[in-house]
Amino acid sequence: MSRPAPAPSRSLLRPADVIDHVTHITPEFLADRGLHGLLLDLDNTLVPYGSYDPAGVAQTLAWVRDLKLAGVGLYLLSNATGQRAAFWLDRLDFQGVGLAGKPNPRAFRKALRALNLPPAQVGMVGDQLFTDVLGGNLSGMHTILVRPLVTNALPHTRVARRLERAVLKRYGHDWHH
Repeated sequence: MSRPAPAPSRSLLRPADVIDHVTHITPEFLADRGLHGLLLDLDNTLVPYGSYDPAGVAQTLAWVRDLKLAGVGLYLLSNATGQRAAFWLDRLDFQGVGLAGKPNPRAFRKALRALNLPPAQVGMVGDQLFTDVLGGNLSGMHTILVRPLVTNALPHTRVARRLERAVLKRYGHDWHH
């Protein structure tokens, strides 16, 4: 007697979507996936790591404005310092937190409560597998990995990037950094 094959499991490190830039997320993209809200990482997702230059991200700020006008709920979920997050939240004009502690699901649950949406209707958008994608998947969200805006990251992030590339290759995706 043969046993049935186990159901395929979704890896906690596998993003549902992989895109080059956040501005590729349109209201149509979200509607196709049944999403009504986004949790957004800050550094290397919305703005270059370490940048305090709003003029350098005018396209992203316009994208945020357009999504808000389309009724998409937005929430910043960043591991950056509270001061850095506050600087950008003033310019982005939506709620969020710094020092979120990603990938801890507690931070994701708090953000979902702020958006008043169930996990299946929210996308987690970020540039790191081990914080953004892992935390979003642990929380039952649709995960969207974006190409990092710049490579000048912290030493531990550079190490994580090498591991991320190996994982992404396993899933048939490879960004040539």
